[in-house]
Amino acid sequence: MSTAELRTDAEPVTPPASGTGSGTGLRGWTRHGPTAREQRYDVLLGLGMAAAGLFGTELARGASPSQVDLGIGGIEPYVLSAAAALPLCFRRRWPVPVLLAVAVLFVVNGERAEFAFVGNLVTQAAMFMAIYAAVAWARDRRLMKAAVAVVFVGMFGWLTLNFVAALRNNAIGGPNDGLFSPYVSSVILILALNVLYFFGAYFWGRTAWNTARQRDELEQQARELATQQEANSRRAVIDERLRISRELHDVVAHHISSIGIQAGGARRVMDGDPEAAKNALNVIEESSRTAVNEMRQLLGMLRAADPDVDVSAPDPKAPQAGADRLPALIAEVNSLGLEVGFHQIGAPAELPKTVSVSVYRIAQEALANVRKHSTARSAHLTLRYLGEAVELEVLDDGRPKHAPVGSRLGHVGIRERVALLGGESEIGPRPVGGFRVRVRIPLDPQNRPLTGGSSDD
Repeated sequence: MSTAELRTDAEPVTPPASGTGSGTGLRGWTRHGPTAREQRYDVLLGLGMAAAGLFGTELARGASPSQVDLGIGGIEPYVLSAAAALPLCFRRRWPVPVLLAVAVLFVVNGERAEFAFVGNLVTQAAMFMAIYAAVAWARDRRLMKAAVAVVFVGMFGWLTLNFVAALRNNAIGGPNDGLFSPYVSSVILILALNVLYFFGAYFWGRTAWNTARQRDELEQQARELATQQEANSRRAVIDERLRISRELHDVVAHHISSIGIQAGGARRVMDGDPEAAKNALNVIEESSRTAVNEMRQLLGMLRAADPDVDVSAPDPKAPQAGADRLPALIAEVNSLGLEVGFHQIGAPAELPKTVSVSVYRIAQEALANVRKHSTARSAHLTLRYLGEAVELEVLDDGRPKHAPVGSRLGHVGIRERVALLGGESEIGPRPVGGFRVRVRIPLDPQNRPLTGGSSDD
């Protein structure tokens, strides 16, 4: 009797990893069908095992100590051994029918070609792989459980009949009497081996099915996280654009107010003091040109904001900020416990309002990040006037806190703001430790240096 014959047990009939509905698995998951590549591999596997079955049958015939019966046409054992492996060509495409077909051929092999069944490992391997494939790949879990139950009960019945026949014919005996008789010892050994064989196939298949489910869930979670991150990044970009648009509104309003005042003054003095009126008109011309240039600089990009996003009117914001208020910002941050040094390089230039406000906002965001997400107790802010550009750099020597370091959407906003102004940004860890935020924003060549000192510490 082959050690691959099956015993029964209540556990295989109702496996613990089962679905709750047809076509669904644990928590409603359904495994995807095999890919074309996997199906090609299965075909090659089935054909290869069929060829191995033919060769194994020939070896079993030569190794048999007695004359063997080759059955119908003298080829029956060869046909049956190959046929038992051929269904594996479709083991992942149709796992449950393959299990039933291999189980039937398994029994037929044992009854019609016992010498090949006992001596040919291909048949036992085919049964093992069929059980594994059914448990691992069956999409209808109820059907899979029913098929496993039928196979287990059928095999148990066949094994029982063989034990009864062996007892009746006294086919299992031996000269040695141990703790148990030769017959009882053989029954226990065969049952133990079959438990390992069939339960190994079943639980290996269940593990593969659970692993595939977990992998799909992780991939789905990764896709959802990527989608959320993309949405958050887009939201941060749009929020920054909206804030810039509000600041641009203030800048333009400032210029328009100035134009109105100058126009009113020019009208009043036009007859009595033409030179003063001319100067007022020059101021109006310069203010209007500056306002138009700043609007052209930002309006095109601001129009790209997503119209599907809720852009309801914001709450009234604080008074207009600018580069000239950096010392006040640093004093405020110092009062919150972070020691910030300030260094200004180059002759200060009259910055366009949009650039001035952006310098302030970027410094504000960078220092806030140092306070919230770094272990640094101090930072240093440098403002450089380079003639054709203005450069802002914020350095710290801390490390990221052990707590979550944030979504880095503030960095997205900084990059977006600098990009809108045609500048460059560098944000990231420093090679010597700490963190750097450095931005460079080009200036209009017409900006004139201001009178006064060049350094402030």
